[in-house]
Amino acid sequence: MNSSSLKKIFLFLFLIGTLNSFGQAIVLSKDARTSVITCDTGNESYSLFGHTAIRITDSENNLDVVYNYGAFDFRTPNFVAKFAKGDLQYFAVANTFLDFMSQYTYEQRSVFEQELILPLAYKQKLFDNLTAVLSSNESYYTYKFIDKNCTSMVVDILNRTLGAQIITKKLDTDKTYRSILFPYFDNFFYEKLGTSIIFGTKVDQYSNHIFLPFELHKSLEQTQFNNNLLCKKSKILLEFKKQAPSSWWNNIYTYLVFLGLILVLNKKYIDIFYLLVMGLLGIFFATVGFYSYHQELANNYNVLLFNPTLLVLLYFLLVKNKKWIIYVAVFNMVLIGVYLIVMINKAHLLIALPLVLTSAFILAKITFKNSKRIPIVI
Repeated sequence: MNSSSLKKIFLFLFLIGTLNSFGQAIVLSKDARTSVITCDTGNESYSLFGHTAIRITDSENNLDVVYNYGAFDFRTPNFVAKFAKGDLQYFAVANTFLDFMSQYTYEQRSVFEQELILPLAYKQKLFDNLTAVLSSNESYYTYKFIDKNCTSMVVDILNRTLGAQIITKKLDTDKTYRSILFPYFDNFFYEKLGTSIIFGTKVDQYSNHIFLPFELHKSLEQTQFNNNLLCKKSKILLEFKKQAPSSWWNNIYTYLVFLGLILVLNKKYIDIFYLLVMGLLGIFFATVGFYSYHQELANNYNVLLFNPTLLVLLYFLLVKNKKWIIYVAVFNMVLIGVYLIVMINKAHLLIALPLVLTSAFILAKITFKNSKRIPIVI
C-alpha cells in the first residue's frame, strides 16, 4: 500500500473517530487551553505554504485535539477536473495531538504554537463551534486558493467565536498577493514559473486579508482582544532545520539553457514547435478563466505573450502567405511590447523576461525573412 492510500485511510478513520468521540457535549474545565498551530512549509506542492490548525487541550477531560480544515479526498470522482474548475470540496477533520505531531515529525516540518488568552466561556464557545462544524455539512467547503483555505477558515471560526472581526491582517497590506506568494516558490523554479504565468489580475491586487499560515502567525502576535494581547508568545513544539531541495532540472539554469538552445540552434522546426506550444498555452490561459471558479485564473494578461494568434501565424507559415505572416508576426511583437509595459511593476517580470526575448527574437527573424522576399512597389 502506497503512502497516498495510507494518508486517505488515516484521514477517514480520524474523521469517523472524531465524530463518534465528540457526539456528546463536553464541558471544558478551567485548565483548558486553546491555541493556534502553525506548521512550517514543506517540499511537496501541497505543503509549500505551510498549514494552520487549532488545538484544544483539557487534561481533566483527557482531551488534546487538533482541528484543521485542510483535508480532501483523492477518491473524489474527476478529482483533477474539479480542482482545476474550483469546485473541489475540502473538509475539516480532528486528530489527536500525538498523531498530528507524528505526521509533521515524519515530514520533518517545524510546528509552532500560539496559545490564545481567552476567558473559559470563549474557549468553550470555540470548542462547541468546532464540534458543531465536524458534525454538520459546514465541515465541507469549496476550496479557493486565496479566499477560502485552511488558514482563512481558521480565521473565520475564531472571529465568529470572538463575536467580531478581531483577527485581521496586520502586515504586508501594501503588497500584492503575487509578491507575497513569490518567495514561497524559491527552490521550486518551475512551480514559480507556472504560477507566475497562469495567475491573472486578482493576485496583483493588494492583499487585504489573511490567507497564508505565517501571515496569521504574525498577525496574531499583534492582535488585541479586550485591550490585551490575544495570544501568548509563540512556542516551538517541533523544530527542524529547513533544507532546500536540490534538483538538477528544477532550476533557472535548465530554463535558460533550453531557451538558449532554441536561439542558438536556429532551426525552423524548433521555432515552429516553440510557437505552437506558446499558442496552445495562450488558448488555455484565455479560456480557463471562463471555465474555472478560481478567480485567480481570470483576466490573465499573460496571453499577450502566450498568444493564441501565434497559431494563426503558424497557419500562414504553412500556406506560405508572406504578407499575412508579416502582419501577424508584427502584431504579436506589438503585443509583447504592451506586455512589457503591463509587467513593469510585477513580481514575475524577470522570470518571464527570457520568454519575452525568445519570442521577440523568433518573431523578428520570421518577419525579416519574409519581408525581404516581398517586392517593393514604387
